[in-house]
Amino acid sequence: MPLTAESAAQQIQDRLKDIQQHIHKVDSERRRAESSIASLVRAQQSQTPNPKLKTLLQAKILEATQEEATIRAALAKIHEIRNIRNERRIQARNAGNKEAIRRGALMKMVQLSAQTLPLFVGKPGERAPALCGAIPAESNYVAKVGDNVAALAKGIDEEENWILAEVVQFLHRQNKYDVIDIDEEQKDRHVLSKRKVIPLPLMRANPETDGHALFPKDTVVMALYPQTTCFYKAIVHRLPQTATEEYEVLFEDSSYLNGYAEPLPVAQRYVIAYRPTKKGAGSGSGNLSSA
Repeated sequence: MPLTAESAAQQIQDRLKDIQQHIHKVDSERRRAESSIASLVRAQQSQTPNPKLKTLLQAKILEATQEEATIRAALAKIHEIRNIRNERRIQARNAGNKEAIRRGALMKMVQLSAQTLPLFVGKPGERAPALCGAIPAESNYVAKVGDNVAALAKGIDEEENWILAEVVQFLHRQNKYDVIDIDEEQKDRHVLSKRKVIPLPLMRANPETDGHALFPKDTVVMALYPQTTCFYKAIVHRLPQTATEEYEVLFEDSSYLNGYAEPLPVAQRYVIAYRPTKKGAGSGSGNLSSA
């Protein structure tokens, strides 16, 4: 059953109320935890017997677990809101209600999509899953309708380039994707085989806890060139140091003596494994100064 605008608005409002309650609960749990830590420190300084220290420590661990559960519940509600908004957007597009988006607004949306990508927060001993940071999708993975992907598509000049696209549908019988160019000026539809479509990360990796889920320095990758919707061959110059930082990459550019341009920041969402095209050099090799 189609999700109406009224129903979507109500569902989002309900989840926002839940998030507000979770925030208040986290704040209360954090204040209680700080008090517990202070009590634990005082007990340790006063040489309290070990059994009592152990009891205080167990209570602190329980409080931390409860706080973590509350934060995860809030993050789940945020994810639900993203899904509801995405579903409404897809329904509007399928109904032919296309809203023209200016170039500047599109670039802002692309940037915002990367900034608000959920951060993977694993439990102790849990490794980052597929499509977190640099970890690729499983071979049998199929991107969902509305997901952003990198797609190797032909342009007006019949030359193939990796573009930022959105999944319209997956044609199971043909094992192909039907995608649409994210660029409002193009809005071309392409039916492409799975090997010409790369799902983008669904979560950011935290460099402080999941460094294995980031591309190592000097790795050859494909990255979305700033203020464009095309992926180009690049080399990782600097890794993110915190969960909010971006990569710094060197884009291939023949106008420079060493073959690479000055480092530019690119968000985790738009840095993916390099995959060469038929022309050998990969998408976008050459002069990027006017990209």
